[in-house]
Amino acid sequence: MMSLEKFVVLVYCLVDDLYRATVGEVRLRARGPTPRLHDVEVLTMELVGEFLGHHQDEKIWVYFCRHWRAWFPGLGDRSSFVKQAAALWRIKQLLRARLAGILGSFNDRHHLVDGIPMEVCVLGRAKRLQSFRGLTATSVCAAKKTRYHGFKGHLLVTADGLITDFTLTAANVDERRAALDLTDGVFGWWFGDKGYISAFFKSLLKEDSIQLDTPARKNMEDTCAPEERSVRMRVRRLIETVIGQLTERFELGVVRARRVMQLTARVERKLLAHTIAFAINRMFGRDPLDFDGILAQ
Repeated sequence: MMSLEKFVVLVYCLVDDLYRATVGEVRLRARGPTPRLHDVEVLTMELVGEFLGHHQDEKIWVYFCRHWRAWFPGLGDRSSFVKQAAALWRIKQLLRARLAGILGSFNDRHHLVDGIPMEVCVLGRAKRLQSFRGLTATSVCAAKKTRYHGFKGHLLVTADGLITDFTLTAANVDERRAALDLTDGVFGWWFGDKGYISAFFKSLLKEDSIQLDTPARKNMEDTCAPEERSVRMRVRRLIETVIGQLTERFELGVVRARRVMQLTARVERKLLAHTIAFAINRMFGRDPLDFDGILAQ
C-alpha cells in the first residue's frame, strides 16, 4: 500500500500529534541533560521496528543505525536508547489510550475479552528464577493444554479488533478477577469464553452497565437461540485473530525483560504498535486488521 519511507513518516506524524496532545509543554525530566533524540523519535523507532519484526531494544537500535541514521541524526549509543525507551513506558500507555479513544473504542457497545499466556521461563527453571520474583506463577495454557511459568495478559478489544485495554497479572490469577480492571470507561456487551462463567462476576459487571455473554457448559441450559449463538461465536473469534497478531507478529507472549519497568515498556510498545497499524488501515479505508497489506511488497 505504501513504501517503507512513507510508513516511517506517517508513524512519526501520528506519534507526534498524539504526543503533543498528551504531553503538551509539560517537562518530563526534572533534571539531567536533554536527550539527543526527542521522545517522538524514540517512539517512532520503537513502533516501526516492532512492526517490522525487531522485537528487542538492541535489534531496533541496530536496525536504525544501519538503515536510518540520516533520518535520526541524534541516535547515540545503544544503552542510551534502551534507557530512554524504557523510561517512556507511561507515555506509551497514555498515547495508546488516547488513540483508542479517538478511534471510538470506549463508545463501542460490544467488546471481546480473553487472556494471553506470557511465558518467562521453562518450568524446570521456575524455582531458580530471580527476575520478577513473587510476581510470576505457574499455570495452564488452555489453548495448548500445557503448563507454563510466567504472566498472563488480559485483553479487551472492540468487535472490530481495536485494543481498548490490557492488564498484566501472574499466570495463576483468575481471569474474571483480572477482567474487573478492564471495565473503566466501557459499557454494553462483553463476549468471553467459558472461563468467564460466574453468576457473581456477571452481577459485578452488570453494576458497571456491562452485560456478559459466554457459551454455556454442557451441564447448563443455553437460553440463546442456535442461530444467534452461532453469530456470537463468530464475533468472539475475532479476539483470537488479534491475539494471533500480538503473539506472532509482535511476539507479545515472549518475555524478554528482567525488570518490571522494562517489561511494561515493551508490552506497551507492542500494544501501541498494533493500535497504530489499526489506525493507519482505518485512515485509508482498509480492513483494520490487514497488517500485511500496509507496506508495498
